[in-house]
Amino acid sequence: MNYTALLLSLSLIVLVNGFTGQALAGEAVMRSQTILPAGSQASVKGPAEYFTGDVRIDPLFLANEATPVSSAYVTFEPGARSAWHLHPTGQHLVVTAGVGRTQEWGGPMVEIKAGDVIWCPPGVKHWHGASPTTAMTHIAITGTVNGKNVDWLEKVTDEQYHGK
Repeated sequence: MNYTALLLSLSLIVLVNGFTGQALAGEAVMRSQTILPAGSQASVKGPAEYFTGDVRIDPLFLANEATPVSSAYVTFEPGARSAWHLHPTGQHLVVTAGVGRTQEWGGPMVEIKAGDVIWCPPGVKHWHGASPTTAMTHIAITGTVNGKNVDWLEKVTDEQYHGK
């Protein structure tokens, strides 16, 4: 898999934004530490298909055979957010900067801020993003089942985002 294809795959997680969470083809379980130097992995823009507004995804690590979990820093500019989505193994979010919002389907919108840790259980439909006036960055940690870590759904409407 070439580097560009790898980055495109990474942008499909999370989330958040969007990682595929798949181990690299033919990747063996490593028997020594691997260090990914700061700045060695390019940032990617969150795809418009899965995000509203400006979202940057900075990959941290991909899932592999030994640990089927991937992670990324995801930065949402003011007003930016993910589409509704769910994760087959759930997702942890660690808010590292700013103020944001998250919401489960049918539940109230909740403000989140730096230092908050969010656990979203498997199969729970939700979204997350920045507040209307403040950017928000979180670390997304997402497990993978059968090469998949996210099911993207419809976009969050402006009315939903603003709690109307």
